[in-house]
Amino acid sequence: MSEEQGPYRVAFLMVPGYSQLAFSSAIEPLRMANQLSDRTLYETLLVSLDGRPVSASNQVRTAVDAAAGSEPPVDLVIVCGGVDIEQQSSRELLGWLRRLARRHTALGAVCTGGFLLAQAGVMEGYRCTLHWEHISGIYETLQFPGTVFASELFVLDRDRYTSSGGVAPLDMMLNLITRQQGIELAEAISEEFLHERIREFSERQRVPLRVRLGTSQPKLVEVVTLMEANIHEPLSLDELAAHAATSRRQLERLFRRYLGCTPTRYYLELRLIRARQLLLQTDMPITDIAMACGFVSPPHFTKCYHDRHGHSPSAERRARRDRLSAGPPATTPAAGTDF
Repeated sequence: MSEEQGPYRVAFLMVPGYSQLAFSSAIEPLRMANQLSDRTLYETLLVSLDGRPVSASNQVRTAVDAAAGSEPPVDLVIVCGGVDIEQQSSRELLGWLRRLARRHTALGAVCTGGFLLAQAGVMEGYRCTLHWEHISGIYETLQFPGTVFASELFVLDRDRYTSSGGVAPLDMMLNLITRQQGIELAEAISEEFLHERIREFSERQRVPLRVRLGTSQPKLVEVVTLMEANIHEPLSLDELAAHAATSRRQLERLFRRYLGCTPTRYYLELRLIRARQLLLQTDMPITDIAMACGFVSPPHFTKCYHDRHGHSPSAERRARRDRLSAGPPATTPAAGTDF
C-alpha cells in the first residue's frame, strides 16, 4: 500500500455482546502502526446496526461513529462477535454484509463474528475460523456446508480475514500489517505490546493437550486424544487401553495419579461439556444432542446432566431463553472510547 493511496480504512461492526478483548486486540495494532510510523496508515471507525451505543459482553457501553449502511466507503469491515451470536442475526444485518461483498469490500470477523458472515452467505467457497466453542455446534447441525471452518487461530483467505477470540485477533492484524507495510513495522508493534512473537495462521486455537492436562505422560495424552475424537460413539475402557497398548488397570492408575479421577468419569465430563455447548449454541433437539454425545437414551442424558449441573438440559435451555428475552442488564452509558 503506497502513501499516495491514502489510509486503509477499517470499520468495526460492534455486535451486542461482543468480546471487548477480541475487539481491542484487533483495533490496537492499527493505532500503534500509525504511532510508530508517524503516519496515518490506518483509519478506523465503529459501526452498529442502528448507530446507537453497544454493550460488550462485560457490559461496557461504547459509542459508535455510524449506523450500518450510512458509513463512508471503507476497505475492510470486521464483525466483532461475542456471546449468543446466533441471536444477533437480522435481515438488515445480513443484507448489509451481502451488499458489502457485492461491492468487493474485504470482510473479516473476530471471536464469533464469522458465524454472521457465514450466515450472510459471504463465506461460500472460503476457509474461515471462529471461537473453538462454536465450531462443534456448526458441524453437528450441518450448517454452512459451502464454508470450511478451520481450528486455526486465524485465517486469511483472499479478501476474507477471520480470527478466533481472545488475543488471536492481534496476530491476525499483525499478519495483515506485515502484508501491507512489511515485517519490520509488525515486529515493532509486537514488541510494543510485549507480545512474545507474531503467531502464524497454522497454529491451532486450543492450548495443547499436554498443557491442559498438566502432564506430557504419553499414554495419558494418547487416551484423552482418543476420547475427544470419539464423543459420538464413546470407546470402552478396554478399547481405549488396547489402542494405547496398555492394560485397563494401568490406565486407571494413570488417570488417578495425574487427573485425580477415573477414566470413565473424565470421559463423561468431556461428553457433558460438548452437550452443554450444543444446548447453548444450537437449536438441536435434546434427543439429538443426547445421541451426538454418546448417551444411550435421553433419560440417561438428563440424569447425568442433572447430576453434573444441578438442573436438567431443558432447564438449561429455558434459562438461556429467559436471559435472552430479558436483554442485557441496565448500565450507565459511558462516553465513547477515543481511538
